[in-house]
Amino acid sequence: MQGAIQAIVSHGSIVKNAVLHRIRLVNPIMPSVVFSRLQSVTSARMEEHGFESTTIADVLKGKGKSADGSWLWCTTDDSVYDAVKSMTHHNVGALVVVKPGEQKSIAGIITERDYLRKIIVQGRSSKSTKVGDIMTEENKLITVSPNTKVLRAMQLMTDNRIRHIPVIDDKEMIGMVSIGDVVRAVVTEHREELDRLNAYIQGGY
Repeated sequence: MQGAIQAIVSHGSIVKNAVLHRIRLVNPIMPSVVFSRLQSVTSARMEEHGFESTTIADVLKGKGKSADGSWLWCTTDDSVYDAVKSMTHHNVGALVVVKPGEQKSIAGIITERDYLRKIIVQGRSSKSTKVGDIMTEENKLITVSPNTKVLRAMQLMTDNRIRHIPVIDDKEMIGMVSIGDVVRAVVTEHREELDRLNAYIQGGY
């Protein structure tokens, strides 16, 4: 995953350089000063409009009604059995834990590791144990804000080996994003960057 992210981060400059190289091959008589200016201006354009400006708020907006991630929640009073059943059904490795009746107030997170280490290994019953008894507490929860850049969110998720991350604004959870959400956002931005670069080359800017 780490290698894939590094490839995504560097892909934008690779695409830009490849297109500029093609221009030089097609137009070998282009003056060096003009070509140098083209390189500097397109770099500025791409930085201004590029994927580094995309935020988690943009991702949530694109997700629409599914942005709240309500299917990735459980409460402190739910049984561990029900929480694990929900993880299995939705093919995720963790659920955000909220306080009963307070869906925007995060209490912590429960993961597959919590289940294995605190239920299976210790021989406890998942049906009689509450999520609140084994969850990872709120102060250890990895979160992002609406203003977090997508690349930063991607890095956090990769470094901590998580696939979903809560979005917190003013101490309230306003949504959830997945590693797939942020990767799609980056890929989309790369495509738009290439289109902008081509438009600039052809006089669209």
